[in-house]
Amino acid sequence: MPYYVTTPIYYVNGEPHLGHVYTTVAADVLARHMRQRGDEVFFLTGTDEHGEPVAQAAEREGVTPRELAERNAERFKEVARRVNATNDFFIRTSDPEHEAVVAEIATRLKESGHVYQGLYEGWYCPRCADFKTENEILEGNRCPIHLIELDREQEENWFFRLSAFQEPLEQLYAERPDWVLPRNRYNEALSFIQGGLNDLSLSRHGLTWGVPVPWDPEQTIYVWIDALLNYYSALRYARPGEDLTERFWPPTVHLIAKDILKFHAVIWPALLMAAELEQPDKLFIHGYLLMDDHKMSKSLGNVLDPFEVMDVYGTDALRYYLLREVGFGQDGSISPEGFETRYVAELANEYGNLASRTLAMVAKYRDGVVPNADPAPEIAMQFDGLAATVRQRIDRVEVSAALEDVWERVRALNRYVTDSEPWTLAKDEGAAVELDVVLYTLAEGLRVVSVLLHPWVPDSAERLLAALGREDLSLETAELGAIGGGATLGELGQLFPRVEPKAEAPA
Repeated sequence: MPYYVTTPIYYVNGEPHLGHVYTTVAADVLARHMRQRGDEVFFLTGTDEHGEPVAQAAEREGVTPRELAERNAERFKEVARRVNATNDFFIRTSDPEHEAVVAEIATRLKESGHVYQGLYEGWYCPRCADFKTENEILEGNRCPIHLIELDREQEENWFFRLSAFQEPLEQLYAERPDWVLPRNRYNEALSFIQGGLNDLSLSRHGLTWGVPVPWDPEQTIYVWIDALLNYYSALRYARPGEDLTERFWPPTVHLIAKDILKFHAVIWPALLMAAELEQPDKLFIHGYLLMDDHKMSKSLGNVLDPFEVMDVYGTDALRYYLLREVGFGQDGSISPEGFETRYVAELANEYGNLASRTLAMVAKYRDGVVPNADPAPEIAMQFDGLAATVRQRIDRVEVSAALEDVWERVRALNRYVTDSEPWTLAKDEGAAVELDVVLYTLAEGLRVVSVLLHPWVPDSAERLLAALGREDLSLETAELGAIGGGATLGELGQLFPRVEPKAEAPA
């Protein structure tokens, strides 16, 4: 089955931070899991490079918008590489192929009567590149996201007849109650629609950094219209000489943060209706990672450096923490202290230590060869249906809950070591069969949880599976007892080594 997953495209007016990594890692977990099922996956991420926020940021730095876009796009690409994202394409909205598709769709909308010329006046946030309605702004005419005072702007633009799609959008929501997840975001988007839709500026006047309106070159396509079309345009040119649209459209899952809900859950489906393109299967809206009770933001100065975290603790530790600490879909606080606690208590002590003990005991008691046995019934019962549960969770984009389901089995295996006391059994020649069961159950249980954990901690899972002599990642094998004993175990080393605190510089 084709599976098409997207992140939002990230704005290049600032450098990447952990909030951007969060969405990319979540999308990568989905993509990796679906490949384990044997599905054909297309995973898209990229950068949003046009519009006033980029032009303003470039002016502040004394560079051209293109220079700023080139520099920061490379930084976003590097972040994707560093977090081991397996994206199939990295789109940039300054790509000429993308710009051609934007011009094509805009022309199609005008020719079909969905675009007209008019005068607009409203409150505008230059950082959001968004006109805000009265019920969206804070006291003092401030942006609810950037907390800056909004500008009152008036200009003659080309407009998209968004209001004409109010009833079709309400019908879409009625027919597809799981189209926007979680449910509270569905309700939020539907409430916005039911509150009445105003027509949307399709263009901006006097802004040169963007895609020119094909029939009016003095106007530039509004950056959000430009950006939203990336999910469609990418399939047209991601693979040279091949159009992937028929194979992968519509997208299976769009992942976005809640601050861009309106654009993706209201404006985007209306644009698709107007362009006569099929709707995505699902939108999943996640919450914010918070520090000091605020969304992480470069402009607010409250960010954790993902490169620094990965340099010290490794990429898998960062991936794990992001989707473990905060339930995906909710807002939640993160901190360096919380990260260190998860790293030591869970990754090092629970998963890493379980792996080290298991391999050491098989080496000591069975010369490094996993014995042939049936898994212990009490563990088999706890593992029964686990792979199916993880599948269901991923289908609902419950990536944190799926991780918790697997981690419960990591803890179950640790309890099993304590309860079964293999070191005591090894002293009793009459308990050899029982010891075989314990050692096989531990090695096989480790194999199963590592296959299932691979989307979250790919490097660590692959290292452990290689040490177990069982490197098959397919989800079909993620059943306890699916693979028998007989494997010769290899060296592992420490999966998550102790990290010594940095020494403070002398005063």
